Amino acid sequence: MHRFRLPLASALFAVSILPAQAEPPQPDVNKLVSPALIEEMRAFIDTEIVRVSVDAQNQRLTDLSQEKIDELDNQWKAEREAADKPLIAATLSSPLSVYLARIQGKSLGLYAEIFVMDQNGLNVGQSSVTSDFWQGDEDKFQKTFDVADDAMFVDAPEWDDEAKIWRNQVSFTLLDASKKKIGAVTVELNLTELERRLLAAS
Repeated sequence: MHRFRLPLASALFAVSILPAQAEPPQPDVNKLVSPALIEEMRAFIDTEIVRVSVDAQNQRLTDLSQEKIDELDNQWKAEREAADKPLIAATLSSPLSVYLARIQGKSLGLYAEIFVMDQNGLNVGQSSVTSDFWQGDEDKFQKTFDVADDAMFVDAPEWDDEAKIWRNQVSFTLLDASKKKIGAVTVELNLTELERRLLAAS
C-alpha cells in the first residue's frame, strides 16, 4: 500500500499558509461584571488586614513630594531587572500581599491580579509583581480615589495574546471603617474564564 507524502518543502509551505488562530470576539464586560461579582470583590477587600495595612502606609508615607514618589517608582522598575530587590521583596512579603495572593489562588484563575494602593497611589500590597509601584497617574486611581468615595472604574477588555485570554481591570475607592477614603483597589479579571463559568452555569 502506497502512502502519499508531500515533499518536505511542500509540507512546510502548507503549514506556513495555515491561518493563525483567530482572536475570539471581545466579551461584553457589562454582562460579565455583574453586581454579584462586584459584591464578591468588595467582600474580600472590606477586611481589617486591608484597612490596617493601607492606613499604616498612609501614616508612614504622608505628605510625599512628587519627586519622592517618582524616586520610589523608578526604584521599583529598576529592581524588576536587578538581582537585589529590597522594595519589591518588602512589599510582596507583607501580610497584605500574602492575603491577596491567597485570594488570587483560591479564585482558580478568575482573578489574574489584585493590588491595593494608598492615598498617594503607591502599592501597599499585591498578589504578584506589578510593572510599576505608583499607579497615581493611571485611570485606576484617578477615576476612583480622585473622584469619589463610591467611585468605580471598569476598564475596557484587552486581549492577552501570550495567555490567549481576554482581561480587564475593575478598580474602586477603598474606605476605612468610618467610610473615609484611604486608597484604591484594582482587581484584574480573566474574562475568558469568567465567561466560561457563566456559560457552564447557564
